[in-house]
Amino acid sequence: MIVRRATRFVVMASMLVGFAATGPHAAGQSADSAPSAQPSVTANQIVAEVIRHNELRNAELHKYSAVRVYEIKDLSGNVKASKTVRMEYFAPDTKKFESIKEDGSAIVRDLVFDRLMETEAATAGGHERRDSSITPANYSFHLIGQEDIGAHHCYVVEASPKREDKYLFRGQIWIDSTDYAVVRIAGHPAKRPSFWVTRADFVRQFEKVGDFWLPSRDETSVDVRFYGTKILSIEHRIDSVNGVTSTSEAFHGGLGGNVAAMR
Repeated sequence: MIVRRATRFVVMASMLVGFAATGPHAAGQSADSAPSAQPSVTANQIVAEVIRHNELRNAELHKYSAVRVYEIKDLSGNVKASKTVRMEYFAPDTKKFESIKEDGSAIVRDLVFDRLMETEAATAGGHERRDSSITPANYSFHLIGQEDIGAHHCYVVEASPKREDKYLFRGQIWIDSTDYAVVRIAGHPAKRPSFWVTRADFVRQFEKVGDFWLPSRDETSVDVRFYGTKILSIEHRIDSVNGVTSTSEAFHGGLGGNVAAMR
């Protein structure tokens, strides 16, 4: 029974890699409450700028590393399993993971955390690549407003998938109006991933490190049939970008370049 339950959960968890975003209900404004957008700017123009800037940013990103903390907990906050790893990215498509610490259910760690890392590494290398990029080929976009997230003034764009695919999502994207970088993505899968998962809501957040935008936190709330609601979170602690470590002044002041938020 424990194995079957963990297997049900890993079906949803693997979507983290597929559309690069996960977590509970969006914290941002809905289409009804968002302030009016500038009529002179369209969603397609904004997304085109994001894609163009991302191409430039990708050329500048050679490598980075982060300490990641994976956790699964219930609605009461009880942690069922956790794992801390070091992730290293090397351009153009290599990701390596090294385990640092792990606690809780070994079955959940193996079936969820290890599977996530294996899938992410394979996807990054193109072995299991799926077209889940945030582009007009996969989504229709609609500008619904603007909103400040911390110090960042963002366009709020609604993304509607053009096909039912569990590796695509339906939701909202917050795009920095100066850097044309994704600050937050929130929504749910375009297609229910399995019979066992009745609902899944996610939020992926990014942070600006120097001139780079990198993942900071993923959180997914999953309702599993006969099992209840579980929350999967991944905290990303960036500690080195292009050889510059977090202890260096240059890390916060002038790394140069900018990594694509959709990586």
